[in-house]
Amino acid sequence: MTVEKHRALRIGIVAGEASGDLLAAGLIQSIKQRHPTAEFEGIAGPAMIAAGCKALFPAEKLAVMGLVEVLAHYRELHGIRNQVRDHFLKQPPDVFIGVDAPDFNLGLERLFKEAGIKTVHYVSPSVWAWRQYRVKKIAKSVDLILTLFPFEADFYRQHNVRVAFVGHPFADMIPLEADRVAARTKLGLPLDRPIVALLPGSRMSEVNALGKLLLDTASWIHQRQKDIVFVAPLATKATQSAFEEFANEFVTSGIDLRVQEGQARDVMEAADVVILASGTATLEALLLKRPMVVTYRLAPLTYWIAKRMIKTPYVSLPNLLAGELVVSELIQDQATADNLGQKTLELLRNPTDYDRIVGMFQRIHYQLRQNASERAATAVLELIEH
Repeated sequence: MTVEKHRALRIGIVAGEASGDLLAAGLIQSIKQRHPTAEFEGIAGPAMIAAGCKALFPAEKLAVMGLVEVLAHYRELHGIRNQVRDHFLKQPPDVFIGVDAPDFNLGLERLFKEAGIKTVHYVSPSVWAWRQYRVKKIAKSVDLILTLFPFEADFYRQHNVRVAFVGHPFADMIPLEADRVAARTKLGLPLDRPIVALLPGSRMSEVNALGKLLLDTASWIHQRQKDIVFVAPLATKATQSAFEEFANEFVTSGIDLRVQEGQARDVMEAADVVILASGTATLEALLLKRPMVVTYRLAPLTYWIAKRMIKTPYVSLPNLLAGELVVSELIQDQATADNLGQKTLELLRNPTDYDRIVGMFQRIHYQLRQNASERAATAVLELIEH
């Protein structure tokens, strides 16, 4: 690098969700390894602050989900955005990095880019899947976009947006070989029985939409194979309590069902098959090499609209990354206990298909294991230099 060494780099950075905080912290650490005097400031979570970022505002201020909640916090969010804008326009950094949170960051990035500040967006919005016209806004807002997945980088290259595929930090963190025995021992689960993990999602709305379905599926499977242990890790005490209420009402007697708070990754590592909501957990299951059945249910009108807007043939990350149908996707009307149960038993009883899926997941893991934070740091520093 020929970035000037006689002065400290100044880098503005904004992250919202906990996942963005971790991504940003890894990037900060990697840049600091090469430029120990680099200064970071912006909207920061605890991991970013621990890595040396000065927080103008805490990241939790941006962690607002849902239309109603965003509207309720609109004035506060708008005020924060204006203060961040004014701060960096008065004291321009060498580069501004928006980490995820596209609704908040892309507008800022466009303002900064127009003012001559170099801009980076880390984590692509899902423009390749729906509302593809947004790529024009992104092109006007950023000098560089950093993507976690290779198919995203291909999309941006097709639209002449400068892009760097950096890989996914999960692929760096999760070992290439999962240890099923160690995970079962840690969780106190039997070593000699099949285990199916049930993950209805981390939000209460997802548990309400999918909890009964997954429990009905477990009952359907139990009627056909009695030795299976079902383990359901829920994200919070509230979602665990809601799921347990469903279980008390719907589960067949005699079934071995274990419900707990947290440790979702350990539970997936311990499992033979995972039944789960479409989302980030499907990537974790892939990296743990666990065959899965993916499901989701939306409100009928929401699904009707989404189906007409989505441009990809698949909804789950494993299939998008493979470029083919590797895992079953049972969405909306196809999401029945009978369908989910049959697909799960097929995976448990067909070792040839099981091994084929594991092999595909292994190849994808290698593809995503790129030392993401280091690659992201290299791309950012090259942008500053040039």
